[in-house]
Amino acid sequence: MKKYTYSAKDADVQGKWYVVDASGAVLGRLASAVAARLRGKHNPLFTPHMDVGDFIVVINADKIRLTGKKWVQKLYHRHTGYIGGLKTVSARELMEKRPEELIRKAVKGMLPKNKLGSRLYTKLKVYAGGDHPHEAQRPESLKV
Repeated sequence: MKKYTYSAKDADVQGKWYVVDASGAVLGRLASAVAARLRGKHNPLFTPHMDVGDFIVVINADKIRLTGKKWVQKLYHRHTGYIGGLKTVSARELMEKRPEELIRKAVKGMLPKNKLGSRLYTKLKVYAGGDHPHEAQRPESLKV
């Protein structure tokens, strides 16, 4: 009997669509569950170098929770490219301007930092409200 490790092929992979309601969910716990689902860790066909994950649509991103004093103390940095161009914004300020970015940044930090991670990141769709334009894909509800 020959024993070997199974490696998924492109033909074996069938990405399903799921909707996750973020209202009342804690940011880090939601992000880790979504990242694992995007990566395909739940799938018995999981192969580290292949995209075997699902498509995730996150709704109600404006109703996410943060614990402790993270609304004030958690900072997001970006650089404009010019000298002295470091821009810093707190989680509360980011929530007021673009609530979807909180979830996007949290999930992106939990994905691999390579081409595979970039491909997985495109399968994440985040919306501030309860509506989304992906009804044609008939997404299933996913409890996180």
